[in-house]
Amino acid sequence: MLAFRYLLKHPFHILRNPAGRELLGLFWRYGDRPRYQPTKVKFGRYQLEVPDAFSWTWQYEEIYVEAFYKFNTSASAPVIYDCGANVGMSVIYFKELYPQARIKAYEAESVIANYLTQNLKTNGINDVEIVQKAVWKDNAGVWFGEGQADDASIYGQGTKKLIPSVRLRDELAAETHVDFLKIDIEGAEIDVLPDCADVLDRVQHLFVEFHAYIGQPQALAKVIEVIEKAGFRYYIDTNQHRKAPFVNHRYRNNDVMDLQLNISAWRV
Repeated sequence: MLAFRYLLKHPFHILRNPAGRELLGLFWRYGDRPRYQPTKVKFGRYQLEVPDAFSWTWQYEEIYVEAFYKFNTSASAPVIYDCGANVGMSVIYFKELYPQARIKAYEAESVIANYLTQNLKTNGINDVEIVQKAVWKDNAGVWFGEGQADDASIYGQGTKKLIPSVRLRDELAAETHVDFLKIDIEGAEIDVLPDCADVLDRVQHLFVEFHAYIGQPQALAKVIEVIEKAGFRYYIDTNQHRKAPFVNHRYRNNDVMDLQLNISAWRV
């Protein structure tokens, strides 16, 4: 049972944290459901439909228990760009932090974007601009490999299809200030961030989920160079924590990626 395994691994961190205690309940109800089946889920006062309950519970863990996206601002209506909004968990969290926030939520995969749209509507969140396009380095469209829940990407193993794209650099250039920019775009960050380099000066907080796909250049230095030159301080974390990394090159037999990092960057 996933709930018991997680509790044994993180007993104090979980039990003293209200979000952690709720996570145990979510693991109990949804963590062992069959994979990749549409499921209606509940947490707190929210109701959602998700394409994969297992991966959704880990979204809750990252967003609510680990608080990856928590940030402070004096703005009453901060500007938030959520690139890779998936089914809406991050948008819901941002709206809890700052109810008056102006949010643009980008989701490339049309099926997932439909979940996002419906979930926000179901929960009465009607003031978010949803952009059903891939953030990219141009507006010409991008070839995308289909996924099942949160793994569709330009490197995806599924059927490739050309989907609409929007140049993130131009979107940011239209703003005078962006309080929080979240980039979780399954490997496309390697191309998108360098293209945005000249407009990152208007971003206060930046979160990048970095992905390195097997058979592709890892290119972490390329991403970090952009962040450093833009004047950010940053912190890097990972949820992999592999033992014997010279022997164990893949985390949990992942056949797609061999490195995933969370990069949190901010201005002082």
